[in-house]
Amino acid sequence: MRREIVQRRRWMEDPQFLSGLALAQIAPGANAVNLCVFIGTTLRGGPGALAALAGLMGLPIALVLALGAIYARFRDVPGLETVLGGMGAAAVGLNLATGWQLMRRNLRSLPHYAVMAVTAIGIGVLGWPLLPVLLAVIPVSLLLTFRKP
Repeated sequence: MRREIVQRRRWMEDPQFLSGLALAQIAPGANAVNLCVFIGTTLRGGPGALAALAGLMGLPIALVLALGAIYARFRDVPGLETVLGGMGAAAVGLNLATGWQLMRRNLRSLPHYAVMAVTAIGIGVLGWPLLPVLLAVIPVSLLLTFRKP
């Protein structure tokens, strides 16, 4: 987004874009959607925010609705469940690969790995609810991250 908004189209300067990015990251919701609404609002007010949001979300929403309709029409076709199961497995694999890359870049010490393991075991193996587990491990993780060596 930065390349398109700041460098290519020159709709904003870097400081303004970075302020919007910071705001988008602390606001609840998806960062891209928040940033999109910020840019639209900054450039054209309320109508700009609506136009930016429609531009970002319109096509994906239409695709999901179309795919849902196609699935509803053909859900009884033999083999479709197997194909969708394979697609689910591929999505899990992509998420695991992304998690592996992020883990390798961001975990710096044994305590960091311990926080990750406790989180994964608590949620994934023991089936504990996400919110209580995160409320317990996030403070520990932040302390580990910002402590002085």
